[in-house]
Amino acid sequence: MLSQNLRLVRGLVNYGVCRQSLRNFAAVGDKNNAPDNASDVDERHPLHGIRILDLSRIIAGPYCTMVLADLGAEVIKVERPNFGDEARKWGPPFLENSNDAAYFLAPNRNKRSICIDIKRGTQLLHRLVEISDVLVENYVPGTLERYGLGYEQLRKVNPKLIYCSMTGYGSVGPYAKRPGYDVIASSVGGLMHITGERDGPPSKVGVAVTDMSTGLYAHGAILAALYQRTRTQRGQKIEVDLLSTCCSLLLNVGSNYLNSGVKAGRMGTAHSSIVPYQSFKTKDGYLTLGTGSDVQFEDLCRRLKVEHLAQNPKFKTNKDRVSNRVELLRILEQMLSEGTSRNWMKLFEGASFPVGPVNSIPEVFEDEHIKAIGLVKSLRHPKDGTVKVVGPPVTFSEARNDARTAPPILGQHTDEVLGELLGCGPDELAKLKKDNIIQ
Repeated sequence: MLSQNLRLVRGLVNYGVCRQSLRNFAAVGDKNNAPDNASDVDERHPLHGIRILDLSRIIAGPYCTMVLADLGAEVIKVERPNFGDEARKWGPPFLENSNDAAYFLAPNRNKRSICIDIKRGTQLLHRLVEISDVLVENYVPGTLERYGLGYEQLRKVNPKLIYCSMTGYGSVGPYAKRPGYDVIASSVGGLMHITGERDGPPSKVGVAVTDMSTGLYAHGAILAALYQRTRTQRGQKIEVDLLSTCCSLLLNVGSNYLNSGVKAGRMGTAHSSIVPYQSFKTKDGYLTLGTGSDVQFEDLCRRLKVEHLAQNPKFKTNKDRVSNRVELLRILEQMLSEGTSRNWMKLFEGASFPVGPVNSIPEVFEDEHIKAIGLVKSLRHPKDGTVKVVGPPVTFSEARNDARTAPPILGQHTDEVLGELLGCGPDELAKLKKDNIIQ
């Protein structure tokens, strides 16, 4: 165990705290066969030794810090006393004993929760900033400056601090002061305009894809800034916003318009530049397949015993198939509707083209492949027994990237963190609680 002095060195993980606070939490069924102390962060975690002060809420910020926490960063989640992250109330469903929403579980594992009133606890937060590597926040621009927690204020406290600000629209421009929400960014950024059936209304993606993508952009930017800091010994401010992220997700649709003036519309599951490449109705559900090359289309036709289609001048090349989309799809739709998804998957086993059923959510988690790779993890929860999470989708040959501890209950680690990292004794903690600065 490290000495008391070493525990307080800025940027080092507090081994003593980890062993004390994480001892009773473990991921069940880790496919890497982690040892009993799997909840401890060690040298195999790429971000071992990095401390992150997380002032973010909802999805984008917490998703970012969870990805970093999976890689071993020590994430201290700062929440509002008596209320916490708004996502804790985003239910039903709720956990039975802690009353946290299941929604909250998704982006908040591997963190410790402390409750500090940012209006009254500025000095306390400054002390934490002084020994942290990264701060992540997603307040409307200008909000934290009022409480002495803006970047220019905190860089004086810690010149090496990486300060990541996640907003709806950035810090400049006419929309800068607007609050940011995934569905609004998807609306303004055009994603909803191109999502949905051809003749139907705009539709949002089934999950907060703009929020999550913003979190992933932020996570990459933070890693880059940390790497740059090893050369410059200086911190910096990072700005990531939902609208810019959404525009970046337009990909070929955006490029087609910017370079050729092509205005995309809604196409359901179909692809604007590849045919066939979409979902087809079967006897018992839907099946998605795509042929990105002429060779793959020939393979599809051979398996369906309609080889003549691949030789038809209307369908011989992808360009031809795009031009004659309606006619070809009508033929394929009729054929595929006559069999079940399961039977089609048997017929297409070993095919050169990509194909898969449109699974319901229960079917996803009962899928033999998902079970075989051990993607779902069970984590011991302080009030609700065990909770399940979808573990990290990235694996390393040498490093660890894992779900170790359940999402914390509100303020679970306030006394622990302030006591171990700042040396706050019982009397000081009692006074801070009495003054409603912490919970």
